[in-house]
Amino acid sequence: TFHAWKKKSYCFRFYQERRNQVKMAEGENDPLTLFKNFYSTCLLIFSAICIHGLMLTNQTGLSKDGNSYGTIFLFWAAIIWLAMIEGGQASHVGLAPVGQELYKESHPVSYKIAEHCNKGANLDRYLLGRQFGVIFVVFCVNLSGGPIGTATLWNMPEWVIQVFFKTGFSMILFTCMVGQLNTQVNASICMLDFINNYFSLFTYWGCIFVEFTGFVHFSYAISMIVHNLAGQQMEQKEPAKEGFDLLFFWTRVLFSFGILSFSLIITIAALFEGKTTMWDSVPKVISVILFFGLMSVVGMLEGMQIAFFGVAKLTEEERGNNKWALSTCDILYNRRNGMNLPGFM
Repeated sequence: TFHAWKKKSYCFRFYQERRNQVKMAEGENDPLTLFKNFYSTCLLIFSAICIHGLMLTNQTGLSKDGNSYGTIFLFWAAIIWLAMIEGGQASHVGLAPVGQELYKESHPVSYKIAEHCNKGANLDRYLLGRQFGVIFVVFCVNLSGGPIGTATLWNMPEWVIQVFFKTGFSMILFTCMVGQLNTQVNASICMLDFINNYFSLFTYWGCIFVEFTGFVHFSYAISMIVHNLAGQQMEQKEPAKEGFDLLFFWTRVLFSFGILSFSLIITIAALFEGKTTMWDSVPKVISVILFFGLMSVVGMLEGMQIAFFGVAKLTEEERGNNKWALSTCDILYNRRNGMNLPGFM
């Protein structure tokens, strides 16, 4: 039947991708790659030791009150949950074009998630809730493991303290490599396997609930504004809202706008009054410019990431004929046997 042929075709493509990835792993063991792997591993181990040393000596934001073991528990709980949230995004977005009936029997939990996620605008809802969840969890990670201003450890040289503690470099390395990048890379390759568990199912519904609260609903209004400025019609994934649904939606948009406005005012005031973690030598105006500039860069990277996942499982014919889009897809999916996508992550 056509369904059986389609399933075999998809499985064959999946087999080819996995075979290419194995070939890539065997073919990129050159001295430079091995050196990068070695020094990255050394930095990760050193950062992990320092972070746990600071927590055990009560020199982080949360452990300074004396509860070091509780701080370590919260730290690892947040890291593990962050890893699932980050990897889940790759799987949910990447699997959206793939019919969930193809893996109903082989990956039942993945199918259960996709059955809801791929319906209407639920993927958009998940992405909004997921982004707020990431920021909240990262806040918990930094609160637990981030060193206080006077932190010192084991008579380390001052330059080590400045580089790894004062700048937060050790926290950046550990959070990125353990809590974000490894699961993004694995999920971009093994999308079905990564979310085929109940921890992923719990995380998915947690993100849906966060979106339902309305904290980030003004993002929908911003999306509408951008579409109108670009002269494009928004794709309607669900019937137009009416009555109570319409009222409830715009109430949450206004609620979100109020929170956003208040937060922005507080942040701008803190930047101009020098009450942020920005270095004292940086002029206040430059701090504000950097703030908006970095937010724009983060927004662009997040959008690119979702777009790259979204077209990962599309055939070349389905990717359209835009020159720049096709060039980007060629770099991401055809070079290095498809490993440029996890490399971008």
